[in-house]
Amino acid sequence: MTTDKPRYTITLDEELLKKIDDFRFENRYPNRTQATLELIRLGMEAYAKKEKQKERKRKKDDNK
Repeated sequence: MTTDKPRYTITLDEELLKKIDDFRFENRYPNRTQATLELIRLGMEAYAKKEKQKERKRKKDDNK
């Protein structure tokens, strides 16, 4: 199946690949791609939350 979505390749060590596979099987994802996309999504959500907390702290510090 072809797609117009962008693609890129990454190289992993065996340990990280095993962690992704463990996540995949524990969460019943049908393939590595979907498991990896979910891990990226979760990481991006955590990053956004951390950035919001930093911004709130900056605003709070600026108001002192």
